[in-house]
Amino acid sequence: MSVYDCQDPEGRSAGLDEAVNALGRGALAVIPTDTVYGIAADAFDPRAVAALLAAKGRGRQQPPPVLVGSAATLDGLATEVPGVVRDLVAAFWPGPLTIICLAQPSLAWDLGETDGTVALRMPADETALALLRRTGPLAVSSANLTGQPSATTAAQAVGYFGDGVAVYLDAGRAGGGVASTIVDATAERLTILRQGALSREELAAVAPELAPGGDVEGTVRDAGAPVGDEAPAAGGETARTTDDPGEGDGPQ
Repeated sequence: MSVYDCQDPEGRSAGLDEAVNALGRGALAVIPTDTVYGIAADAFDPRAVAALLAAKGRGRQQPPPVLVGSAATLDGLATEVPGVVRDLVAAFWPGPLTIICLAQPSLAWDLGETDGTVALRMPADETALALLRRTGPLAVSSANLTGQPSATTAAQAVGYFGDGVAVYLDAGRAGGGVASTIVDATAERLTILRQGALSREELAAVAPELAPGGDVEGTVRDAGAPVGDEAPAAGGETARTTDDPGEGDGPQ
């Protein structure tokens, strides 16, 4: 287990190098994001994704979201992306918006029981983006044990996972500690599955169908409550809790 001070340029460079190496060999890394710290694995390594879920105490029915380093990656991972989703991505990526899309059927990965969907986000954190641009898409869940608060510092994450994670990138306190907002784009009409750092009003300025008073799938969770940073399943079924920094078990 190695912890790197990413607030120091030399420490950040060394930490990024070691995180790339660790993730490439199927190990896990803890990384900062603009919401909370996340525990990351190579999205295309099924054993690494399984190790991530096991580290958190989760099953395949709670697949992790995928973080990307560029909005251009959207078309490589998702299919049938509506124009309004592209507008949301242009407006809010990088940032605290997770979008659940239909996954490209040709993708050679196994994130768990996804029902053919994938939750995607581009975080507004320079350390995370620098890593993602070198590794490609990463499966990233909030850095916590299931049922516990999401880590907002690397030290908290070390307390949860210890030697179970190879590399910790410490960039100080992460973001604002509020979960990303999750939008389901797999049906004919967009649905907010969790209201988080982005308000309905902010989203509606770009996607009018999400204006206040519109349909909400089930009960919109308040990301200020203890929730994780992972994405609920498309269609409103939440994997036991949630998956974004909020209840300690949600998407990034």
